[in-house]
Amino acid sequence: MDKSRAGSATTLEKWGFPLLELYRLAFTFYKQNSGKAIHLSYEDNLKLIAFKQQAALGPFNTNRAPALGVLDVIGRDRQQHWQLLGDITREQAMEGFIDLLDTMCSAFRPYIEAVRQNRDANLKADLRRMELEKEAREKREREQQELLEEGYKEELQRRQLQDALNKQTYQQFKLYAEKQFPGNPEQQAVLIHQLQREHYHQYMQQLHLQSQMQSNLSQEEQQTLEMDKDKDTLLHVELQEHSGGDGAGGGNNNNNNNNNNINSRSDGSSSTVNNSPGHSNLVQAMDTLQLSTLESQQQEQPEQLQEQLEGEGNEEYSEYVMIRPAKIWTRPDIEQFKTEVSAGDGDGVITIGHGDTVTVRVPTNMNGKCIFWEFATDNYDIGFGIYFEWAKPVTSEVTVHVSDSDEDDECLDEDYLSTTEDLESGSMSQDRNTLAAQAAAMAAKPPISIIVPIYRRECYNEVYVGSHSYPGEGVYLLKFDNSYSIWRSKTLYYRVYYER
Repeated sequence: MDKSRAGSATTLEKWGFPLLELYRLAFTFYKQNSGKAIHLSYEDNLKLIAFKQQAALGPFNTNRAPALGVLDVIGRDRQQHWQLLGDITREQAMEGFIDLLDTMCSAFRPYIEAVRQNRDANLKADLRRMELEKEAREKREREQQELLEEGYKEELQRRQLQDALNKQTYQQFKLYAEKQFPGNPEQQAVLIHQLQREHYHQYMQQLHLQSQMQSNLSQEEQQTLEMDKDKDTLLHVELQEHSGGDGAGGGNNNNNNNNNNINSRSDGSSSTVNNSPGHSNLVQAMDTLQLSTLESQQQEQPEQLQEQLEGEGNEEYSEYVMIRPAKIWTRPDIEQFKTEVSAGDGDGVITIGHGDTVTVRVPTNMNGKCIFWEFATDNYDIGFGIYFEWAKPVTSEVTVHVSDSDEDDECLDEDYLSTTEDLESGSMSQDRNTLAAQAAAMAAKPPISIIVPIYRRECYNEVYVGSHSYPGEGVYLLKFDNSYSIWRSKTLYYRVYYER
């Protein structure tokens, strides 16, 4: 019964408030300000207290009324005023309390109005905050969805690119894996997967480098265009200063012509700038695969560069300038590799003395198209690099040459010569006159291109493996450099072969 009455009091409204809420505000106002902001008579206080008792407990009942003392005059007066209210409902008692307080206190109605305005303002602020939170949440959800879609597209493009590259290189890597692990399909599959993953990373690195080069070229073209504009403007100003009368008019005509030339030039240049790569490397890779396969690209690039060099008059180097980068990777089965090389004819094991450099000359084979190499050492590192000698091989045999120092010093990387000093390194200084004499002596020899610069390799923990496609007819020079060691000799295990 009490719950139903409280529900009915909540549904009733007065002055824009639910009746129960307004009654609570009125009672709080009465308690806080009685005797301070409002001063009521004794009779008025008794009436308000009677309404409060009627609203809280209902009509007066002698059995439920508290017992009064003999001298409790105030308690007796309150019970009398409570009895005078009769059987009015609690809602009517609440409304009577509110009306009586409003009649007796002029500050009550403004107080209720201020509370209502504050409530409305808070309500609007809460609604606005909820709307902003909803918009922010929806925006975050849209951004996350866009990121997910973009990431899904990039992942899909990456997989398509990797699948296309894997198809192109599968046969080549399969042949290599069959040679490394004959009769072991599981090891072959692991090796093929490793080679394909390494090939994909190298391909993406090459695309990134190409993108940077194209961006740099575009910036240089833009700077050149701005310099041309400045020169044309300066020339026009000088012509105006030295012309007069009709000549001045002619200068204006020249100015128009110059401006036309500048505009035409700027239009042409802007088309070049706008066509510069603005997409990611992954999108470039997909476009590249749609135009042609990787092998056809690698074959066409040397031909295009050769035509460009021939047009510029560099006929001397046009046949051997463009060389594809080598592919290098490692594998952990070093002990098995050493055992296999040692079990052969014995020519795959070399002891390189301290301060010596061994050059393995491997001529290109007319039936082959790609060279493969593998090497490892015992306990210590070794310097390794690959050069290509542009000369027709005089023999098809693989030969080994040992020298006290590198015979092709002019091909060595200067950074390597200046930074390979450690506990087992001696002085690397050389006489400039001696170097000049050596350069003059080497001028008559065939040109040599650096495929892999000589760097020290920690090949005593794992097998270093690599391959390189023939750039043409010539001789590969595999350099194993121990010249930096002044007392240690190194035992080298190596194997070289080609793919048909």
